[in-house]
Amino acid sequence: MAESEKSWRERWYEVIFEADTRAGKVFDILLLIAISLSVLAVVIDTVPSINKDYGRLLFIAEVLFTALFTIEYIARIACAPNRMRYITSFYGVVDLLSIIPTYFIAFNTGAHRMAVLRALRLLRVFRVLKLAHMLSEASELRRAIWASRSKIAVFLSFVAIAVVMIGTAMYAIEGENNEGFASIPEAMYWAVVTLTTVGYGDVAPATAIGKTLAAVIMILGYSMIIVPTGIVTAELAHGAPVGKRVSTQVCPHCMAEGHDPDAVHCKRCGSKL
Repeated sequence: MAESEKSWRERWYEVIFEADTRAGKVFDILLLIAISLSVLAVVIDTVPSINKDYGRLLFIAEVLFTALFTIEYIARIACAPNRMRYITSFYGVVDLLSIIPTYFIAFNTGAHRMAVLRALRLLRVFRVLKLAHMLSEASELRRAIWASRSKIAVFLSFVAIAVVMIGTAMYAIEGENNEGFASIPEAMYWAVVTLTTVGYGDVAPATAIGKTLAAVIMILGYSMIIVPTGIVTAELAHGAPVGKRVSTQVCPHCMAEGHDPDAVHCKRCGSKL
């Protein structure tokens, strides 16, 4: 590789993948504005009155945003040292999802496909995930959730077991006289909305025993809300001491983030930053 080409790729890599430089910060701010405007355009385009009056203008804006994000996606691939690593990474997939729906809509005009294309249009809202590129706290939150995955899995398993047991009990108590509990799956649905404190109110127990059990489940639901929050919060406090900062540098080899400001080598693969 020629030295001029290498230096060109390195300069653009710093601008696109990092935000330690002034150019990188400006790039992230402009990208943040573009993402926000594109998501806003997708959202308001679903309002019938707005679509009727400004549908064509919103479509032109969508084409321009798609062209902009396509250039960005190609630039990321061009300057990434490990291109396949970026393409198959989470953010690489998100970047691709942010542009392909518009191309599907543009090149598939069959009337019988319009129902599917409407769903594809909604995929453009995935652009909001691109905002995580500009949030330094996102990597720390992702690390805390990943580190807590086993505890969260145990908690979700307990919830699933509780839903099955409660649904079965409510079916046995209310099933004969209450249409809302005509089967165990329907009773389990009621248990889910009650445990999560949503409580739609369309189904309610009629017997004294059923109401007593429902009251216990509601109190249990309020108690269970704090469990996943506490797990992730504890992991955040344990893994990120107050005042600790991380740089925006991305490892050119494995695309890892969250390095110390004075780090010289990647903490995951050991490559030089």
